[in-house]
Amino acid sequence: MMDLGGLIPNRPIKKESWKTVLTLAYQSLGVVYGDLSTSPLYVYKSAFAEDIHHSDTNEEIYGVLSFVFWTLTLMPLLKYVFIVLRADDNGEGGTFALYSLLCRHARLCSLPNCQLADEELSEYKRDGVSSNSKSFLKSTLEKHKVLQRLLLVLALIGTCMVIGDGVLTPAISVFSAVSGLELSMAKEQHRYVEVPAACAILIFLFALQHYGTNRVGFLFAPVVITWLLCISAIGVYNICHWNPHVYQALSPYYMYKFLKKTQKKGWMSLGGILLCITGSEAMYADLGHFSQLSIKIAFTFVVYPSLTLAYMGQAAYLSKHHINETDYRIGFYVSVPEQIRWPVLVIAILAAVVGSQAIITGTFSIIKQCSALGCFPKIKIIHTSSKIHGQIYIPQINWTLMLLCLAVTVGFQDTKRMGNASGLAVITVMLVTTCLMPLVIVLCWHKSVFLAVLFIFFFGSIEALYFSASLMKFLEGAWVPIALALIFSLIMYVWHYGTLKKYEFDVQNKVSINWLLALGPTLGIARVRGIGLIRTELVSGIPAIFSHFVTNLPAFHQVVVFLCIKSVPVPHVSPEERFLVGRVGPKGYRLYRCIARYGYRDIHKDDIEFEKDLVCSIAEFIRSEQPEHVLGTNNTENDEKMTVIGTSSSNIQGVAMCEDSDDHEDPSEIVSSKSPEKPRRRVRFVVPESPRIDAEAREELRELMEARESGMAFILGHSYVRAKKGSNLMKRIVINYGYDFLRRNSREPTYALSIPHASTLEVGMVCLV
Repeated sequence: MMDLGGLIPNRPIKKESWKTVLTLAYQSLGVVYGDLSTSPLYVYKSAFAEDIHHSDTNEEIYGVLSFVFWTLTLMPLLKYVFIVLRADDNGEGGTFALYSLLCRHARLCSLPNCQLADEELSEYKRDGVSSNSKSFLKSTLEKHKVLQRLLLVLALIGTCMVIGDGVLTPAISVFSAVSGLELSMAKEQHRYVEVPAACAILIFLFALQHYGTNRVGFLFAPVVITWLLCISAIGVYNICHWNPHVYQALSPYYMYKFLKKTQKKGWMSLGGILLCITGSEAMYADLGHFSQLSIKIAFTFVVYPSLTLAYMGQAAYLSKHHINETDYRIGFYVSVPEQIRWPVLVIAILAAVVGSQAIITGTFSIIKQCSALGCFPKIKIIHTSSKIHGQIYIPQINWTLMLLCLAVTVGFQDTKRMGNASGLAVITVMLVTTCLMPLVIVLCWHKSVFLAVLFIFFFGSIEALYFSASLMKFLEGAWVPIALALIFSLIMYVWHYGTLKKYEFDVQNKVSINWLLALGPTLGIARVRGIGLIRTELVSGIPAIFSHFVTNLPAFHQVVVFLCIKSVPVPHVSPEERFLVGRVGPKGYRLYRCIARYGYRDIHKDDIEFEKDLVCSIAEFIRSEQPEHVLGTNNTENDEKMTVIGTSSSNIQGVAMCEDSDDHEDPSEIVSSKSPEKPRRRVRFVVPESPRIDAEAREELRELMEARESGMAFILGHSYVRAKKGSNLMKRIVINYGYDFLRRNSREPTYALSIPHASTLEVGMVCLV
């Protein structure tokens, strides 16, 4: 469900010791299971909100307990722990990771500028992707664009429901925890205290997000462990004290008796029962920060037994206290012994905050993944820790989530409607995972179609039952996640569609190489010292914006670099494979193409480091430009050959060296920082005397050094996308209004933010798509 960014450092894939596994299992309790562990606060109250009569035979309470037990057993334990956790994307999990895994195995990439060279990345090869493997399912998906769009929409729906759960989970968790106050005051008064208290906690929670979870993250696991021990101990006490024979209700026979007796009301109560698995998707989504074994151990030996005892204890208490189902006091706290009710209330609030924190941070990471894969507008992303991988904060999303959480809390003011809304979001995400898993079973695991059909039939039928029950409560709160999912899906699809159309326009209008060759090495204008950096989305060919410069300007830079910063459908790209560098035209033109590749979980370097790595990668390309080093794309139109070049930190044996320096008097040093607020950092570019570098390459390296010393100019293009004449009404609305609004309110690329205005040249172009 959530893709938590950042409580655990990024770990290399290796065989882990038992000590490491147990440590990760301990840490996962605070990160992964905060949401799932707080579900006993509201499950029984939500289940008995459908006017189910609690008879003296206790068939209703036993039926609910049986449903809760088997739902916990079949969904989190069987489906996720034993099956879905194996479908990792090189160690990463979550809805988009699952979609990314399918994209690589069936070439369904939603990114427009994918290349064959991307398939040579080690992350592609690690999971055994074979481009030669053929199957009927794979060929069908690759041929039919409609099926590819349907798969993308399915992934977007699942992702948007996760974002919707990021709104609903904090609201229902905090409100349910605070609802313990109702037992200490009159019915008419507690509602005036609960809502303001819940809103105050939510505001405090979201206000602390910009500090990051690193400073309080070490408290997460102890809080959740304390909570699990608390509810399990209370459960054991209630079982022993009130009804030692409650274990008999674990029999599936009680589910049949429950549905037979309650009929439609019992079926509709399944929407409240499914809240017992809220947070189960987190086991899969947070896989990248832990390991399969550690998550399995934590759930199987700690979380699962604790929750089972908690639910059995509540059922044992209720079986001996036939509280009227319309009484507002029914719920978790009524089964807590009065002597420890206040300490339990404090622990419950802390556990609710931990669970809410996890889903909020997970929502940030999911937005980042969507943005990296071209399905969400560029927004400001702040890395709150320089040491811990993936710990991010997104201000716009944070305050949007806070306002929506407060609106849900103030608008509903009861766990029934909040539970209806949260239940639909939870089961929809699970249904999306169930729909994608059969494709993984066939395409990635190369298992039989029979196993894939068996998987979707078994788990899909169970989830469809819960989904139908949740959908029936549309007017009673379930409309909220649907509305949120529609809004976010519309934003994502409009942005993706507009971005795709703009890229198609750039490809159709790129300049022919023959036009460039006809200009000659001087391009028909004066070439002045310096580096001109032109940002483009094209991975081949000459962008149309370049012809505007050459045609209208009297002079241009001595060295020109076409820079493409792209995302690839893998979690991470190693520094050794970061750059693809090649030439555009003959050597004398001094035109280069540099493609910087990032995975959807990678952290982009700051502008200073990136600028240094960019120059050094070009220098390394010039030095090592030999036929045996060339592997990638061979474009017949442009005769471009791309070479894989690592970052400067990964090139430990480079002959052409780039290194940090504090010697300000060396004539060969290159200032790489233009920001007055930051300490000035210099990069020394060394061209050593070596017989391995021929005279022509040495001269080219020296020109690059001189150009870098003269400074770097950034040419930024602003494209105004409009629907061309003759387009239908829907396309005109989407492009001229929807995409244009998102583009104007999206963030500038990261490299453009700290560039001095004196070094920037902006050009506007109208793209008719």
